[in-house]
Amino acid sequence: MSVLSGKKILLGITAGIAAYKTASLVRLFIKLGAEVKVVMTPASKDFITPLTLSTLSKNPVHSTFYDKEDENELWNNHVDLGLWADYFLIAPATANTLSKMANGTCNNLLLATYLSAKCPVYFAPAMDLDMYKHNSTKQSLDKLQSFGNVMIPATSGELASGLVGEGRMAEPEDIVSFIEKDVLSKLPLKGKKVLITAGPTYEAIDPVRFIGNHSSGKMGFAIANTAANLGAEVILISGPSHQKIQHSFVDRIDVVSANQMYAAAHKYYNSVDIAILSAAVADYAPKNSASQKIKKKDASLEIQLAPTKDILASLGAIKKHQYLVGFALETNNELENAKGKLQRKNLDAIVLNSLQDKGAGFATDTNKITIIDKDLKQKSFELKSKVAVAKDIMNEIISKLS
Repeated sequence: MSVLSGKKILLGITAGIAAYKTASLVRLFIKLGAEVKVVMTPASKDFITPLTLSTLSKNPVHSTFYDKEDENELWNNHVDLGLWADYFLIAPATANTLSKMANGTCNNLLLATYLSAKCPVYFAPAMDLDMYKHNSTKQSLDKLQSFGNVMIPATSGELASGLVGEGRMAEPEDIVSFIEKDVLSKLPLKGKKVLITAGPTYEAIDPVRFIGNHSSGKMGFAIANTAANLGAEVILISGPSHQKIQHSFVDRIDVVSANQMYAAAHKYYNSVDIAILSAAVADYAPKNSASQKIKKKDASLEIQLAPTKDILASLGAIKKHQYLVGFALETNNELENAKGKLQRKNLDAIVLNSLQDKGAGFATDTNKITIIDKDLKQKSFELKSKVAVAKDIMNEIISKLS
């Protein structure tokens, strides 16, 4: 999965011959799972049609503040467009538009949107050789980069004039690759390894029956996806779960029992920087699991249970450089029990959720948490989706690591 998957990309197109390449750009972004909207300068429509771009992007294309021929047409809000985008790419960026961007000139929708954008802005210059080398163009390029905009350098090649030299817009594939690498390099967990456990464990009574719990794995999977989106290499150890995850940065390892999860966690623990144990591991397992199905009888059935290995405590005991986070699902004396677990198991933080809170706990799409650090400082959050909760958890971890 690309780091651009699920992102909102605003593509700004100006009036250069390289505009014909923007159809390929839109298709590449869509293929990577991004949502694309297009804003054009009026003159750029001489080089590629809005119909082509709206068809490929599956979104309306904007080029003016309103349609003068339609008295009922709504105002195209440049502020909304600028705030909508996660990333804004201007390609091709002509000498004319670069100069206007550098000097704050605002005489079309694209420039108004640029001045309203709160997201990272990339621009790919495209012009003829002498224009590209002109001092005024160099000043525009330097000024724009000093503002924090990111330039995707022009390449050398055959130009529209017939000259051969620098000024050719980078190819669509190279533009997309450049943005992916730049985004990845700025992610806060780039170069970090994160171990996450998720879901329940099933402890076999016989080949048919087991002892388990109602955990769905939703919370752990949300954390894994969030950590991967932040640039981490994620090892996700999951008990039986119907949850799906498709991310190139996530290596999913499926286990069934507490013993299997214990072995997998210890196998990878030494190599990770962060470990988040959100799995609901069974505390007890049958002392002896029957090899054949136990037949039902009129008499009551007694099963001897033995405690499972405490994965969290065992990792806390051998902790070196890792930032270790546990979970506590409580029904009473929540804070006291969570703080006790935090200290006993040598954790750096613990995430508390209570079954007393409506919308929290197993198999729901929401959760309500309190994070307690090793200094016993606590931070509580309102009820949120588990995706949003995962972001809160990762943001707290990142703040501690920084």
